[in-house]
Amino acid sequence: MGYFTPVYTSELPHRARSVYMYLRDHAGKGGKCFPAIGTIARELNLSRSTVKRAIVDLEQSGHLRKEQRWRENGGKSSNLYCIKQLDSS
Repeated sequence: MGYFTPVYTSELPHRARSVYMYLRDHAGKGGKCFPAIGTIARELNLSRSTVKRAIVDLEQSGHLRKEQRWRENGGKSSNLYCIKQLDSS
C-alpha cells in the first residue's frame, strides 16, 4: 500500500490533496512544518487563493491544524501546520 493511498481515496478536493501531500512531505517527525503560502503556491504551481482554500478544506476535514506564528517584533510570520496522518483503512 502506498504512502498516500488514504489521500487518493479520500473525499478531499484535488487542491487539498496536493497541499496535504506537500505539507506532509515537508513536515518533520512531529508532523509540523511552516512554509509560507506563497512558497506552497509557487512550488505546486497553484494560486495563493487556491492554496488558502485547500488549507481551509484540510482544517474543516480535521486533517490539519493551523496556528499563527509571530515574530519577536509583533509581526506575523508563516503559519505552523500540524498534519494529521490519514489512516490507511
